[in-house]
Amino acid sequence: MRLNNLVHVVGCHAEGEVGNVVVGGIGDIPGQTMFDKRNYLEQHRDDLRRRLLHEPRGNVIRSTNVILPSNDPRAQMGYVILESTEYPAMSGSNTICVATVLLETGMIPMQEPVTNLTLESPAGLIELECQCSDGKVTSVRFLNQPAFVYELDAVIDVPDLGKVTVDVAWGGMAYVLVDAQSVGIEIVPARARDIAILGQRIKLAAAEQLQAVHPVHPDFPGITQTEFTNPIRREGGVLTARNAVAVSPGRLDRSPCGTGTSARLAVMHAKGEIQKGERFVHESIIGTKFDSTIESLTTVGGIAAVVPSVAGQAWITDISQVGVDPTDPFQTGYTLADTWMQL
Repeated sequence: MRLNNLVHVVGCHAEGEVGNVVVGGIGDIPGQTMFDKRNYLEQHRDDLRRRLLHEPRGNVIRSTNVILPSNDPRAQMGYVILESTEYPAMSGSNTICVATVLLETGMIPMQEPVTNLTLESPAGLIELECQCSDGKVTSVRFLNQPAFVYELDAVIDVPDLGKVTVDVAWGGMAYVLVDAQSVGIEIVPARARDIAILGQRIKLAAAEQLQAVHPVHPDFPGITQTEFTNPIRREGGVLTARNAVAVSPGRLDRSPCGTGTSARLAVMHAKGEIQKGERFVHESIIGTKFDSTIESLTTVGGIAAVVPSVAGQAWITDISQVGVDPTDPFQTGYTLADTWMQL
C-alpha cells in the first residue's frame, strides 16, 4: 500500500450534521489571520478540500475542519471550515465539532465541569463555554460574531415559482430566509429532496437580485444559503420553531444550523419577535435542537446587530487516516449530479 498526502481525521457530528476535523498532516498554512489562511487554502490548496469532501473519499453530506495554530494570543487554536462548494467564514455546527474534538482527544486540556475556550475562526474570535463530564463534552455554547439584517420582506422572482417574499441576514454566512408555508413546503424528512432543490433555486435567484455585501468585510461571501422557516411558537416561556437550511450543491443541513439560527435571531429581533435574553430553541428537520439567545446588542458598520450565543452537542464517530494512492485516477475526487445537484 502506498499513500501520499496522508492526513489524520477525527469523524464528528453536531446534532446530526457531519463536521469532521483534520487534526494532523497539514502543518501550518501561510497567513496572519485565519481568514488569510482560509484564502490561501481556497486559492492554493483546494485539492485538500476536494480530496476530503468529493467522492470516493468523501460525500456531499459532510464538512471538514482543518485545525491550525492561531497567531492571536487570545486564541488557543484556530480552524478553517471546508464545505462542499465553499469556505465559510463561520459555521456553528462545525465549531461545536471542533471544540468537542479538541477537548475529547486531549489536544486542549479538559477542565470539568466547564472548559472555556477561545478559538479563531475565519470570521474572527469565537468564545466557547463547554460543559464537560467524565471526559465527555456534553454541550458547547459559542458566542458568535454579530448577526444583522440585510433585507426585510424583499420580493424576488424565482423561476417556475414566481414572486417570493424573503428576508436576508448575516449570521456568519449570508442567508435568504423564506417562510416554508408560503412556498408550499412542509419541513419533514420525506420532503428533504424537494426542500433542497427549491432552496437552490431560491438561493440563486436571491444572490442575483439582492445585494448582501458585509459592511466591514466586503470580501466575505454573499448569499450562499437558503433557510426555510416555520412559525415561531411559545412553549412555557421559551420561543421555538423548526427550520431547514439548504446547503449547496443541493442538500440539507441535518442540524438546526448555528449560523442560520444566528441569522434568524437577527431577523426576529428586527421584527420585534424576540428580545435580548429570551431563549429560542431551533429545531432541525430530524428533530435535533440548538438552544440560543441574544446576549447583547451592537452595530456592525453602522447597522444594528445582535450578538447571539448558540448551544448544542457533538459526538465523535471515528478516527481515520485519509491519503491518496499515487496510481489512483481520482486524486482529488469527482462529483456526480445525482447527489451533487447542478441546476
